[in-house]
Amino acid sequence: MTAITLFYILIGILIVNFAVDQVLDYLNAKHFSDAIPQELKDVYDEEEYKKSQQYKKTNYQFSIISSAFSLITILLFFYLDGFQFVDNLARAISDNSILIALLFFSTIILGSDLISLPFSYYKTFVIEEKFGFNKTTRKTFFLDKIKGWLMTAVVGGSILGLIIWFYQITGKHFWVYTWIAVALFTVFMNMFYSKLIVPLFNKQKPLEEGELKDNITAYANSVGFKLQNIFVIDGSKRSTKANAYFSGFGKQKRITLFDTLINDLNTDEIVAVLAHEVGHYKRKHIIFNLISSILLMGVMFYVLSLFVNYPLMSQSLGVSIPSFHVGLIVFGILYTPISEITGLFMNILSRKFEYQADNYAKETYNSKLLIAALKKLNKNSLSNLTPHPAYVFIHYSHPTLLQRVKNLSQ
Repeated sequence: MTAITLFYILIGILIVNFAVDQVLDYLNAKHFSDAIPQELKDVYDEEEYKKSQQYKKTNYQFSIISSAFSLITILLFFYLDGFQFVDNLARAISDNSILIALLFFSTIILGSDLISLPFSYYKTFVIEEKFGFNKTTRKTFFLDKIKGWLMTAVVGGSILGLIIWFYQITGKHFWVYTWIAVALFTVFMNMFYSKLIVPLFNKQKPLEEGELKDNITAYANSVGFKLQNIFVIDGSKRSTKANAYFSGFGKQKRITLFDTLINDLNTDEIVAVLAHEVGHYKRKHIIFNLISSILLMGVMFYVLSLFVNYPLMSQSLGVSIPSFHVGLIVFGILYTPISEITGLFMNILSRKFEYQADNYAKETYNSKLLIAALKKLNKNSLSNLTPHPAYVFIHYSHPTLLQRVKNLSQ
């Protein structure tokens, strides 16, 4: 294979991936105006349904423009030897391979984020604002960006530097050490993400004493679930959309409620949502997902070790000096079809797990209350109640609302 052949394979993967996404988005958009299923008639009234349709159409039209712009930008970067240009800039500053890689990726990531910044700003302050979701101030928006860049630099830079160091001292066996290091980091983040990362962006506080905490504690005790950490996060700082999530395991496990969830649902409905989250823990879904992600990372790093040191990888992007960091770019694109397939299977499993968690809530608490909570959450986020089956199969990590309601009603 020649460098030019590999170059066009990379271009082909980018274009095919874009085309598939566009086809799926188009099919999904064709269903925006479908009649609401009988089981979901009580989610929207006529006025609210029109608003949800308009919200979906607006986002679809915006995604066409933003994704097309992104593809054109990437293709121009390829054809104008952008990678060679950035690589030369990095090498003009340092001759240390690790520092060159950090400068290379920092330039590309920061440049990409700055180019996409107007789209992110428009999405937040025009679209989300128009439909009543946005609560983010401009100050918070830009502070989030800066914090995100700093986190990427510190965490991402440290991991990248460690990977290249492993490659330098162990050669083709670097993937084993990289896998172990990243696996340990993944476990650490699963345990302490809420303590270390979330406070950088949001305020968290323990759930106050009262009816809600008493009911949650009573339910947790009834199913033998030891729970001491229940926190409320100020999600309303950025959006009116509600959420709740479970994080950590062992003594570090905690449940986090968005303040918007507490505002949108009554006490019994919140407990039903938490019963679903407890179901994930009881059915070992969290451990399974963690182990699966670590195993998939191991496969990816092994495949990376087979190809990354070939000069052809760098030459395909027009970079004259072969390097590990340019090889990573090429590998990332070549691995896309594999990651899409593994992502598809993980989504299938995830949807199965959601049914199991719903069933757990039905068996240990109340299915009607969970249905009521799910309907309210979908209504308040103007969710699509009639997605195309192909779009659901490829993209959804959860069953549709209709599928969950039917399952809970059995």
